[in-house]
Amino acid sequence: MKRDGRKIVGVVVYDYQLAQIVDRAGVDIVSVGDSVGVNMWGQGSEGEVTVDQMLLACKAVRRGVTRAIVSCDIPSSSPDLVSAARRLAGEGGADMVKVEASAESIRSMVKAGVAVWAQLSNADASVDDLVREATLLQSAGASLIDFRHSGPIAGPAVAAAVSIPVMGGLGGGPWLDGRVRAIANAIGYTAAALDDQTDRYANVARVALEAIGSYADDVRAGRQIRGK
Repeated sequence: MKRDGRKIVGVVVYDYQLAQIVDRAGVDIVSVGDSVGVNMWGQGSEGEVTVDQMLLACKAVRRGVTRAIVSCDIPSSSPDLVSAARRLAGEGGADMVKVEASAESIRSMVKAGVAVWAQLSNADASVDDLVREATLLQSAGASLIDFRHSGPIAGPAVAAAVSIPVMGGLGGGPWLDGRVRAIANAIGYTAAALDDQTDRYANVARVALEAIGSYADDVRAGRQIRGK
């Protein structure tokens, strides 16, 4: 797709139901993010998520996806990246793992037979340093690079310097080879969307709030409820 100049569509989802929906919508990559702890389970930070928890989420998403590539984050709490990568790919069914790690660690994961989506570690570095890091990640065997907050100068420079796709979520920009967006935020799936004014593709939380209120009204009024 990069060679053909076609943008790659990536999404972050955490569960079987949304995995089925995004796969049917035709996205290219479904990423199981370690943000699941904060967005779905009420944890205080992504650092609280364990490999076992990521494995559970990865299996759920894998069951819902039949055509897109499934990627699963290795949580920062993991003491052994190679072991975690093997588990998420072998037990979880991930086609690749996403991780922020050194080129040496990525090389070890690739040698273990796991495809890696590598993350640039420092978006505040100089353009030359970012290009150098991206080149090292590609040489280590990374299949993709995640470049958040790339900006319109460093982003195009990094994307042009490597043959593998460079994608970005927050602050990624249209100058990259593709974009990644957490669907829970994009469609207003979380409770936070009830009260903020963020520009979204939908606001599922508000629709759900209204629908649940209508259900409660029917129960209290003694009317028949809807749905099977």
